[in-house]
Amino acid sequence: MTTKDVKTMKIAPKVWRNGEFIDWDNARVHVMTHAIHYGSSVFEGIRAYKAERGTAVFRLTEHIQRLLNSAKVYRMDIEFSRKELCQAAVELVRGGGMDECYLRPVIFRGLNEEKPSFGVNPFPAPIDCYMAAWDWGKYLGEEALESGVDVCVSSWTRTPANSLPAVAKAGANYMNSQLIKMEAILGGFSEGIALDDRGYVSEGSGENIFLVNNGKLITPPLGASILPGITRDSVIAIAKELGIEVVETSIQRAALYLTDELFFTGTAAEITPIRSVDRITVGAGKRGEITKQLQDVFFDIIYGRRPAPNNAPWLTYVNDTEEKKTATASAKE
Repeated sequence: MTTKDVKTMKIAPKVWRNGEFIDWDNARVHVMTHAIHYGSSVFEGIRAYKAERGTAVFRLTEHIQRLLNSAKVYRMDIEFSRKELCQAAVELVRGGGMDECYLRPVIFRGLNEEKPSFGVNPFPAPIDCYMAAWDWGKYLGEEALESGVDVCVSSWTRTPANSLPAVAKAGANYMNSQLIKMEAILGGFSEGIALDDRGYVSEGSGENIFLVNNGKLITPPLGASILPGITRDSVIAIAKELGIEVVETSIQRAALYLTDELFFTGTAAEITPIRSVDRITVGAGKRGEITKQLQDVFFDIIYGRRPAPNNAPWLTYVNDTEEKKTATASAKE
């Protein structure tokens, strides 16, 4: 991809690398980088929206904290604090002149070119941190937010938490996600749903999942094989504020076919309804009332039209004077 592509594809022309901004074209790693061979990376997906008061990053502090948590699990010690990474994100969005964008911070084990080490042992490899931004539309399609998507239950099982910890958003985990996604696409579906090693519903290839039954919101519990999604957490908080009961429990596969409503959540997917599973129609075969209600409130919050539950600081405005100083009101060292 060239600088010309950056302009036509609405990609921020600068990339943040280890404390400095460099040109997109210079964001390169060596072919023998440890992460390329062994999947030793952790990353985040974060969205910035054009809110009523200006461009704002959604739940920046929480995303950066999860990035640092993922790095800690894999013993990746980086020199940057949460506050510094939040500030880098704000400056990247502001400097790129983008009203809306998707941010991708990534921490990975690189290559010590003076004393290279090519084995599985990750400790000799240096730790690098990059952050890029680009304009990414609706992950599962613009029409999917209303009409929903068709999905399948994957034949691939989600990786058990005692094999690869689900709490960490690690690059290696997404090889499993790719198998799920490819199988779904080749089968004519938009997305796949994975079961865990016990046969219970886990999540999509890159999304958490919710069922709606008899007015209750039901989702698999944390601590098993699912990523602790920040959009998932947002939806739960919104539902509770609206008086919708939330139940976190194990879910059998057959429940996917029998539920009243079904939807994915995620930074990329936002809140996307599911209209069929394994070609069995879910509910009325379109977005349900509770799904729409949650969508409406969620988008009102991210566009700054209403406060987050409990007035939580979910938006970091990139052009506010105070935000320039602190990156986000709640970010601390």
